[in-house]
Amino acid sequence: MEYLDIAGLAPRASRIALGTWAIGGSMWGGSDRREAIRTIHAAIDHGITLFDTAPVYGFGESEEIVGEALVAGGRRGNVLIATKVGLNWTKSGPFRDSRPERIKREVDDSLRRLKTDYIDLYQVHWPDPLVPIEETAGAMADLLRAGKIRAIGVSNYSPVQMDAFRKVAPIHTIQPPYNLFERGIEHDILPYAHRHNITVLAYGPLCRGLLTGKITARTEFSGDDLRKVDPKFQPPLFGQYLAAVSALDRLAHLHYRRTVMALAVRWVLEHGKSIALWGARRPEQLENIDSALDWSIDAVGMTQIDRIIAEHVRDGVGPEFMAPPTRHSLKHVA
Repeated sequence: MEYLDIAGLAPRASRIALGTWAIGGSMWGGSDRREAIRTIHAAIDHGITLFDTAPVYGFGESEEIVGEALVAGGRRGNVLIATKVGLNWTKSGPFRDSRPERIKREVDDSLRRLKTDYIDLYQVHWPDPLVPIEETAGAMADLLRAGKIRAIGVSNYSPVQMDAFRKVAPIHTIQPPYNLFERGIEHDILPYAHRHNITVLAYGPLCRGLLTGKITARTEFSGDDLRKVDPKFQPPLFGQYLAAVSALDRLAHLHYRRTVMALAVRWVLEHGKSIALWGARRPEQLENIDSALDWSIDAVGMTQIDRIIAEHVRDGVGPEFMAPPTRHSLKHVA
């Protein structure tokens, strides 16, 4: 495993973190609690020290599973827990809510579910346009001073929003979407993070499974699976992305003796002070982690990757479809 430092936290953070959105079950077609706990223990065995979760992942389910898994065997002290704040929900679904009073209630709920006295990294999940950023930052700073959290992160924030936040509280990490197909952060967020020594936790490095190489034109998604509404998984875009994945897989095998999955994760790790969130629900989904570590993509490889994507993906789209609404856009929300 490769490691880096986040705001002086101990232990050091693994450069591959376990993302637990799918473990929560919601929007991923369900999950098995026993298998999820086994997956977390397997992640530790692979050298993973950073576990990323959120209350909205399964509406509390993911945090509870993470807490249960880390309490077992006294594992809590050997890892970093990263969770989030700022998304509320009703029967209509999640919505943004970064009001200070909500933040101060939500942290206690997360601490209870996670079965811990402190959160290593607390992240604002989405900016809330109905709340001044300085107020949100002030609430986070209060939690830092109180010792309930040990570091502060933001997710899906722009540089302008981070500037406003940093006038009141420090930012130690930024969590944006980033993968071979979704590169919007290269123009602003990545340079900003580099200038201000902010660690990047890249979510979706495998682009909702597209870059695993295991999804085909015949793959079907059931229930509330997010990919049923993801434009990348609908025709005609689906075919374009699958063709790109196939070509990238050939490149990975021919030049690096790796899979497209390893290539995709390594590509994220090659960009600055970054951590890739590896989502898994079953232990076997972690078996290929080592293949993404301790090697580099050379300049020729980077150029070939860009050429392949430009050649096959003619109508590329970003991850904008995932953005949750504000609370005023939903009915029956105070």
